[in-house]
Amino acid sequence: MMRCKLRRIAIIAARQARLGLSWAFAWIAMFGLGCTSPRDWVDNGFKVGPNYRKPCAPIARDWIDADDRRLIGGPVDATAWWAASFNDPVLNQLITEAYSQNLTVRQAGARITQARALRQIVVGNFFPQQQSVSADYSHNLRTGSGGDRHFSAWRGSFGLAWEIDFWGRYRRAIESADADLDASIYEFGDVVVTLVADVAATYIDIRTLQTRLKLIKLNVDNQRKTYELTEIRFRNGESSEVDVQQAKSSLVQTEALVPQVETSLRQSQNLLCILLGMPPEDILEILGPGKIPDVKPEIEIGIPASTLLQRPDVRRAERLLASQSALIGVAESELYPHIALVGTVGRSSDQFDGLFRGGSGFGSVGPSFDWNVLNYGRLVGNIELQEARFQELLAAYRQTALNANLEAENAIVEFLKNQERLRLQLEAAEAADKTNELITLQFLEGEEIDFNRVFSVQNTKTQQEVSAAAAKGDVAQSVVAIYRSLGGGWPSPFLTQPIMTVGEQDTAGIGEAESDDAMGDEAPDGSAEDAADEADTAEEIETPPAERESPIEEVLENPVDESTDD
Repeated sequence: MMRCKLRRIAIIAARQARLGLSWAFAWIAMFGLGCTSPRDWVDNGFKVGPNYRKPCAPIARDWIDADDRRLIGGPVDATAWWAASFNDPVLNQLITEAYSQNLTVRQAGARITQARALRQIVVGNFFPQQQSVSADYSHNLRTGSGGDRHFSAWRGSFGLAWEIDFWGRYRRAIESADADLDASIYEFGDVVVTLVADVAATYIDIRTLQTRLKLIKLNVDNQRKTYELTEIRFRNGESSEVDVQQAKSSLVQTEALVPQVETSLRQSQNLLCILLGMPPEDILEILGPGKIPDVKPEIEIGIPASTLLQRPDVRRAERLLASQSALIGVAESELYPHIALVGTVGRSSDQFDGLFRGGSGFGSVGPSFDWNVLNYGRLVGNIELQEARFQELLAAYRQTALNANLEAENAIVEFLKNQERLRLQLEAAEAADKTNELITLQFLEGEEIDFNRVFSVQNTKTQQEVSAAAAKGDVAQSVVAIYRSLGGGWPSPFLTQPIMTVGEQDTAGIGEAESDDAMGDEAPDGSAEDAADEADTAEEIETPPAERESPIEEVLENPVDESTDD
C-alpha cells in the first residue's frame, strides 16, 4: 500500500513538472517571438512596445540679434498680441468676428469633435468587446414515421466575450487616441494663430493701401496744377509745347498708379471678407478711414526654447509622434496570444411558456486562446512599418521646430531692418517734399527754371512718399510676422466664447429675415435674435472719426512710436 502511495505521488509530481515545463516553454516562446522582454513588459505597466519620451528638438539657445536693445528677452504673453501691439479697436473687432465666423476655424473645431469620438470608440474596446442578446424560434419536422414529427424550438441567450488586455494592446490604443486628440487641439490652435495673423496682415495692407492712394491722389492734384499752369504759360508764349507734353506725361504717369493701387485695395478687402466668413463685398464703409498702425520700437520675444516649442504646430507634430509610438505597441501585441473570457447564459424550450420554467436554463463560461502563428512575416512587417513611420514623424517634428526657428529669425531681422529702412525713407520723403516746395515756389513766381527738373522733383516726391508709407506698413507687418512665428494668439482669448456652427448660422439668417419682414425690430425668439446678431456683427463695427491730417503727415508724425511704458 505504501508503494501505491509513492507511485501516485510520483505521477502527480511528473504531471506538475510537465505542466510547469509547458508554461515555461510557452512563456519563452511568447517573449522570444516578441520584441519586449519580460522585465520591460513589467516595467511598462504590463504593456509591450516602447514607452514614449518626448525627444529633443534642434532649437537655438538664443536669437541671433539678442544683443539688440529693441529685443526684450523676458516672458512673452502673446495671447492677445494684436491689442497690445497696435491698440486699434477696429482690428480688435475684426479678429473677434473672424474667430467666431471663419469657416476654416470651424473645420478645425469639427476635427476635434471627430478625435473625441474616435477616442470614445477606442476606450470602449477596453471593456467586453462583444455583448449580444439573441433570440430565435423555429418550427421543425422530423423524418421518419410514427409519433408527432412536428416540434418547436424556442431559445433566448445573452453572450459576452472579453479579451483581457494582457499585453497592453487596448491601453496602447487609448494612448494613441489621447495623443491624436491633443494633436487635433493643437491643429485648431495653429489655425487660430494663422487666422489672427492673416486678419492683422490684411488689415494693415488695407490701411497701407489707403494711405498710398491718398498720397498718390494728392500728388495728382499737385501735378495737375503744374500742368494747367504750364498750358497757361505756353499760351502766353513763356514756354514751349515740349514743356506742356512733358507735364502731361508726368501727370498721366502718376494717375496710372491710382487704378493699380485700387485693384490691390479691392483684393485685400475681398480677402478680409473671406477671413471673416462672409462673401466678398465693399467693406471700406464698415472699416472707415484710418491710418497705418503705429508700432513701438521694442518687442518682447522671450528665448527660443520657451517660445518656439510652445507653437501649436510644433506641439501638434510632437503629439503625432507620441501617437505613433503607441501604435508600435499595438502592432507588437499582435505577436502574442489573445486571451479572452467567453460566457453565455440563456433559456431554451420546445414551448414558449416553457422558457420560464425550471430546467430550461443553460450557460457556459470559460477562457479562450487565439494565437496568430505562421503569419509569414506579416506581423513583424507591420511592426517595422510602424517603427519607420515613427522615424518619419520624428524627423518631421524636428524639421517643424527648425522651420519655426527660421521663421522667427527672419521675422526678427525684418522688424529691425524695416525700422532702419523706414527712418531712411522718411528722410528721403522729407527732402523730396522740401525740394518740391522750393521748386514749386520758384515756378509760381515765374522764375526761369528747368521744366525737366520740376517734373523730376514732383515724380520723386510721389515715389518717396509712397515708399515711406509702404515702409511704415512693412514695419507693422514685421510685428505680425514675429507673433505669427512665436505662435501668438494661442491659447486663444476667445476660447470661452461658443463657436456658431454652420447650421446655426443659416438658421440665424433665416430667422433674421423673417423677423425683419414680419415684426420689424423684434425677432421671433431670443435665441434666433442672438444668433442673427452674432452672424452680422461685422456690420456693427464703429467707424472711427476721420483724420484731419494729410496722409504724409500721418506717416511722418509717428512712424515708430518712441514712447515706452514705465
